[in-house]
Amino acid sequence: MKRVALLLGLFLLAAPSVSAQDWAKERLDKSPRHHDWVTLKAGDHTFKAFIAHPEVSKKAPAVLVIHENMGLMDWVRETADEIASEGYIAIAPDLMGDKTYPSQDDARKAVASLDPNVVTDELNAAADYVEHLPSADGKLAVVGFCWGGGQSFRYATNNPHIKADFVFYGPPPSKEDLARIKAPVYGFYGGNDNRITSTVDTTKQDMEALHKTYEPQVYPDAGHAFMRKGDAPDAQAGEKAAREKAWDRFVALLKKTFK
Repeated sequence: MKRVALLLGLFLLAAPSVSAQDWAKERLDKSPRHHDWVTLKAGDHTFKAFIAHPEVSKKAPAVLVIHENMGLMDWVRETADEIASEGYIAIAPDLMGDKTYPSQDDARKAVASLDPNVVTDELNAAADYVEHLPSADGKLAVVGFCWGGGQSFRYATNNPHIKADFVFYGPPPSKEDLARIKAPVYGFYGGNDNRITSTVDTTKQDMEALHKTYEPQVYPDAGHAFMRKGDAPDAQAGEKAAREKAWDRFVALLKKTFK
């Protein structure tokens, strides 16, 4: 019995974590671009942010990247690096305090307990920092994924200076809050993610009634988190195709935003 327990323990230690993203870290490690970790202050506390710098000859616009509900994991940082490869400074703040959690459920519970006002303060601090870098031109867009998609939508209601907001499968704020949005909002949703995608039609109606720009796109055969899942080496065909189409749209809209 002890031998069985020992073997089981060794198996669990050797088994990869369900949230392991070694493939993303490998890509990040091979990137030719420069990366920084900075410590920023919001209110009476500090937090860290990851920055990926583009290889360009002039000042560049910036993109604020908001992570999923599992925190600032390797895929989010690798995505920031991909954004930098398109010519933008990408900053991805760690809104969960650089902590590790025993499971994805624990991480989700932790992110759900974050104070929205504190999150806004930290996003403001990250935005202010990246906008005032010597290499930045002062223009900023925001993108978020999953929990971060909802936060990017919410942040657009709190920061009237952003140039565009990109929401990847995140829920919308209330109609009352939508009224404060100044920037165009571009949505990216999975056809098999009805929990989130079912909000699109009502949000579109609300934004139209408020004379706001909201352009959603639903990608068939893709579920929640298809940008991360479709980027993995073992991605399903539908999610890989959705990820590629959504990325191309995202890059084209960034160019349109900052032209």
